[in-house]
Amino acid sequence: MDRMLYISMNAAQQTMLAQATNNNNLANINTTGFRADLEQFRAMPVFGEGMPSRVYSMTERPATDYQQGPVVSTGRELDVSVQGEGFIAVIGVDGREGYTRAGDFHLTETGQLLTGTGLAVMGDNGPIAIPPAEKIEIGADGTISIRPVGAEENALAVLDRIKLVKPDLQDIFKDSDGLMRMRDGGEAPLDASVKVASGTIESSNVNAVGALVNMIELQRKYEMQVKMMSTAEENSAASARLLQLGG
Repeated sequence: MDRMLYISMNAAQQTMLAQATNNNNLANINTTGFRADLEQFRAMPVFGEGMPSRVYSMTERPATDYQQGPVVSTGRELDVSVQGEGFIAVIGVDGREGYTRAGDFHLTETGQLLTGTGLAVMGDNGPIAIPPAEKIEIGADGTISIRPVGAEENALAVLDRIKLVKPDLQDIFKDSDGLMRMRDGGEAPLDASVKVASGTIESSNVNAVGALVNMIELQRKYEMQVKMMSTAEENSAASARLLQLGG
């Protein structure tokens, strides 16, 4: 009975972890540039003396879904979406460089260019700061041009350029803060082939219908494992009664 109970208990625990990942995807269905986490189960042997027949399940996040999400037109001059592969370089809350697809930018009172979650956007020489301007344009290559206050209509000056990168997807991972980072701990170089479209943002790539169906499937799996644990308890009680009768 202990094998049945152990396997069912472990499976229920891992199903709860998978459900947590799925629920996180659902919670970020409206998060700009969000990349869905994938999860899978696999069997793992129990190592140790006297346990050669024990096997447990393990939930793991084998990869992140890097497929592009729907692009929505906003008309805002500070909104951009990455076209095709590539990322926008930002500074995470821990001070390290990270990469995102969220191009919902805004300016602070001091002119700092930040993402919707308050992360500083990187330029050629560090975080981008924009002085007071009557007009701001972001080109396809990430170049930021401004028309200073009081300047003529056609007096646009190039200020900086957003750092756009395109590392190999095998070389990056999704960190706990939601940013992509290099596996070797380094920083990705600027890639001139990455293009952006201004006045648009990329939505989350989470498939709402698929995530809801997965949530139901995981709930049913959890209920099945709980039922198995209950059955193991009933079988153990029945065996104890038979031993008492035999004594």
